[in-house]
This record gives sequence, C-alpha cells and structure tokens, in this order.
Amino acid sequence: MRSDVEIAAAATPQPIAAVAEKLGITAEELVLYGPGKAKIRPAVRERPRPRSGESRLVLVSAITPTPAGEGKTTTAIGLAQAFGRLGQSACLALREPSLGPCMGMKGGATGGGYSQLLPADEINLHFTGDFHAVTTAHNLLAAILDNHIHHQDGLQIDPRRILWRRVIDMNDRALRDLIIGLGGVMQGVPRETGFDITAASEVMAMLCLTEGLEDLRARIDRTLVAFTYEKEPIRAGQLRATGAMLALLRDALMPNLVQTLEGTPALVHGGPFANIAHGCNSVIATKTAMHLADWTITEAGFGFDLGAEKFFDIKCVGAGIDTAVVVLVATVRALKLHGGVKKRDLSRPDPQAVRAGLGNLAKHIENIRHFCEPPVVALNRFADDADEELAVIRECCQAQDAPFAVSEHFARGGEGAVPLAEAVIQYAEKVAKPFCPLYDWEDPVPEKIRTVAQKMYGARQLEFSREAERDLRDIERLGYADLPICIAKTEKSLSDDPKLRGRPEDFDVNVQRILINAGAGFLVVMTGEIIRMPGLPKRPQAEAIDLQGGRIVGLG
Repeated sequence: MRSDVEIAAAATPQPIAAVAEKLGITAEELVLYGPGKAKIRPAVRERPRPRSGESRLVLVSAITPTPAGEGKTTTAIGLAQAFGRLGQSACLALREPSLGPCMGMKGGATGGGYSQLLPADEINLHFTGDFHAVTTAHNLLAAILDNHIHHQDGLQIDPRRILWRRVIDMNDRALRDLIIGLGGVMQGVPRETGFDITAASEVMAMLCLTEGLEDLRARIDRTLVAFTYEKEPIRAGQLRATGAMLALLRDALMPNLVQTLEGTPALVHGGPFANIAHGCNSVIATKTAMHLADWTITEAGFGFDLGAEKFFDIKCVGAGIDTAVVVLVATVRALKLHGGVKKRDLSRPDPQAVRAGLGNLAKHIENIRHFCEPPVVALNRFADDADEELAVIRECCQAQDAPFAVSEHFARGGEGAVPLAEAVIQYAEKVAKPFCPLYDWEDPVPEKIRTVAQKMYGARQLEFSREAERDLRDIERLGYADLPICIAKTEKSLSDDPKLRGRPEDFDVNVQRILINAGAGFLVVMTGEIIRMPGLPKRPQAEAIDLQGGRIVGLG
C-alpha cells in the first residue's frame, strides 16, 4: 500500500468553495487561505439552519492508547466519508495538530491511508496560524504581567506567587523550569517560571470553550494570573491586557474549513491535549457543523476516560450540547498489548492475548454507559488481523450488549467504513436523550475528583499531596469550588501509573496539585507524574521531515 504522503499527493482536492457549498456556505461567508482551506465567518451561525430535520452529534473516542495505535482520528474521517457514500449530510469537527507531537513521536495528525484530511502537510504545520495566535496572546499576557512587576505600578504583585507561565508549540523539556529576569535592574525582576506546551495553554482552552467574542472577553478578564503580597488575586483584566489579546485572537476565533480525500467537509479548530487539558475541538466549530449538517462527527482525545469524560462533563454541560451515539475505537493490536504481548510480536495471531486485553475494552464500554449514552464499538482493522482474533472481540461486545462493526477505512476509505456508518445510524438515538453527567459542578471539589477517579478509572481512593490540600483551601477561599474538574493524567493507563495496562485494580490516584483556570472555567487536577511540557524522544520525527522538490515529506 502507498504511504500516506503518496496517497495525499495523488488526490485531486476540490476547490474549498465547492466544499463549502455542500454545507450551504456562500463565498461571502468564507475567508480564503489559498485554494484548499478557509475560515468561516461568524455570520453563518446567525442565519437559519440551511437544512430541515434534526442535527445529530457523533462522538468518536477510543480504548486506552498504546504504541500500536488506535486510529481514532482516522476512524472519524472514514466514518464521515461513509456517511457521504450513504447519501447523508455529514461534517467533521476535529482538533488542529500541535507541532509538538508532529516533530516528536507521533508525526502528523490528519488521519491516514484513504481516510485523511487535505491539505495534510499544511494542516500539520502552520495551517491558518491559530496555534501561533494562541501562543502570542498567551505570552503577551506573561510579558505584561512581568512589566507590571518591573515598574512597581501599585498592584503589589508578589513575584513568588505568579501563576501564569509562558507557552510554546514545541516539545522542549529544557524550558520546563527557568529563572528569568537575570542581568541587572534593567532586565526585570528575577523569579522562577517555565514553559508549557501551547496545547496546555489556558488561552487555548478559552478559545475552545468560548461561544464568541464577548464571551472570550469576559473569560480573559477573569483569568487568574497571580497574587499580591497580601494573597489577593490578580486577574488579567486588572493588567489591561484583554483588548490586545482579543486583537491577536480575532481570526483564530473563526473555525477552519478543509476536506477529506473524498471531499467531505471538515471543520478543524482548536487543539488542546486530553491528558493535560480538556482534549476537544472548539465549541464554535462543533456548533457550526451541527448548524450546517445532519450528522456531525467529532472526537475526544486519547482514551474515553480522559477526553470523552471532559467532553461530557465540561464541554457538553457548559455549551448545552449532547450526542446521539458514542463510537469506541479499538484495534486487535492494542488489545494484544493490553493482554501482555510485546510490540515486536503483534503481527503474530494470538486470540488468547486479545482475550486477555478485553478488560480495557469492557471498562470503556462501561464508562460510556455511565453517561447514559449508547456505545458502538468500531474495530479499526489492520491488514494482519486474524479472523479468529476479530471473533474474540465480537463475542465480548455481544456479551456487553454493545453493537460492533469492523471498519476498513484506512485501506478502503469511506467504502470500508460503510458497515460502521450503518451501525451508527441504526443505533443512534432518534431523539437525543439528555446524557448523565458524572457529577454536579456544585459538588465539593474532592468529591468531584473522587467520582471521576472511581467511576472512570476504577480507582480505590485518592491521595492528596500537601500542595494539593493547600490548593483546595485556596479554591474555597477564592470562590472557585463550583467549577468542573479537568484531570491531567497519563494517557497510557486507566490509572495514573503509565506502566499499568489493561484494566488495573486496587490502585490509588495521587493528586499533586489543583490549578485554577478561571478563564477557561475549570480546575486542572494534576495527578501522578504528569507534566505539561513534553520532551522529544531519542529519535524525534523531525529527523525524518524534509522538503524535497517543493513537497514536504516525512510527516506521517
């Protein structure tokens, strides 16, 4: 089979205006970024819906990720293409790739095989500049904050109690912890700080959860950035940074329109990671897609326990949206890894190893039902999967009363995902029933964390560090206890220990810190040894990327 780059290079994309027409978007409602991508003006959502009938939202999530790959984004793309082959109006709503993973271990994030987004190389790299806008707006606030400290303007900001770090869209472990302001009186005030990756930026979270410009203004104004010497909060609005940040984010607020290999419209907007942030694309893009198409296919990052939990408990509750069905992606290879097989042995048929890894699949099916949502299991088939291995998974799904479909979208595009699309149509709620959040936002913070840890992960109990207990007291004192929680946890396990695969039991979750993201509107619960600035692997993907004959190679 040809490589992803070769498949994408051989495709003939449709003019982006023609893709827009499929959704009823006019040329005047687009801001073109060349022939293959465009931004959609806010006016689209202000006019009546162009289609009759109810719009339904499909969430694509996955079992616990492994080095073998699950193909959640590829499955979402293939499913959307299959809807088109069945004569259905469909639109994707996905996240933008971060340069960190693209240059690090993962490579590109635009699907694969015959289920890809176009133009893949542009989407994976600078795209329409949204990540750069978020990075710049975030760092402008950091610069203004340090400027207030330098000029001692009366706010009495304590340099030891600065919450707002800087960000960069790159994996760079050397920037995790720094001392800035060295060099004398004219170089600022020395203090400790560091960098997070842009995907973990609170500005990114605000962009993805906002409903529009004025809502974003209010979110930035209330963002908690520091404390005074008297431990009183300092917010971005007090620093008079909001207007300039909004100016930098103006164009980034508009969702981006691209297409799949088969010409299916895709809105790609926002890019938080699910292990360190809330892991969903923007509310604006999701609602725009639902406004324009009968079926919207979106995804939530990493396993269901991470991105999908936050999708429901943060995004859906806050934005007032709901799903008609949840697609849970699994692979034979991943289940064999959860069953104890070494990566080098994955191509060897081993039904017993698949069976040994089924606990992870069963737990995620159970987790979907905690939200009162119907699950459909999608088996993303690889070429070396044996029929007897598929039979083991099918048997498990039947025992769980979960619809099951084998999908071959990687090798066959939309045609290979038609059985999955038919299963989604058959089992989707005809009239969406309200989902059941795991917790009420008004519940005590420790109880919210305990509920997620026990119901989603299967944890026994929580262990709070002294710093986390201090954070809880500050949260109560400052009036933020009614915010939802965004748990930052390893994606490699249902637990907070990345070495525990399958369905771990008898483990505790260790809460290290609880950070207030007042602008985003949630509390970030740091567990285990999670960090918000990844490092590069020994052989980063960047070493394989090159420009040859004007074409970018090595991203996939």
